[in-house]
Amino acid sequence: MDPAVRTVHEVASAIAPFDALEHEHRAATLAWIDVTDDIFRRSKPAIPPQHLVSYFVVIDPKDSGVFLIDHIGAGVWLPTGGHVEPGEHPLDTAIRETREELGIDADFGLTGTAPVFLTVTRTTDIVGTHVDVRLWYVITAGQETEFTLDSREFRSGRWWTVDEFGNSDPRQFDLHFLRFIAKVRSSAPGSSPHIRP
Repeated sequence: MDPAVRTVHEVASAIAPFDALEHEHRAATLAWIDVTDDIFRRSKPAIPPQHLVSYFVVIDPKDSGVFLIDHIGAGVWLPTGGHVEPGEHPLDTAIRETREELGIDADFGLTGTAPVFLTVTRTTDIVGTHVDVRLWYVITAGQETEFTLDSREFRSGRWWTVDEFGNSDPRQFDLHFLRFIAKVRSSAPGSSPHIRP
């Protein structure tokens, strides 16, 4: 197994599933990695048709606000994130993409540098359908932070409260976003952030 792929296998193995679906997604991810080294997106939009993505969810630890962006291609509110380059460690993707998409340096002080959630999602956007294997990291920033958003990718960005998630149409978010929120709120094994109700 390629060393970079082995590293991703180790990272995914270390995530403690929150529920049966995350357990299923982790098992499917590990099985996928066991049969191919072709796990990194090599060219846009979707070659290979299943590949790695690092999400990094911005949380304000003072009031548990969550920053999301209105993604032009996906048409929903998403965490920031990006495709993992060939041979790149997913954590390095999160660090690189934080600078590129938000204009800040990533601070992993709330949870550490390991991803806290894993999902497998069939994604349909303006360029077609593919499968994203997403590793979800948490970065910390205060609501006073000034972000520099990429207007080619995002219509806008804003802070959301936990109460808003409970009172919103779940279809306006990533398919698994509310499960992510539930996981970090419950402080399940393998995750340490505390989002207050």
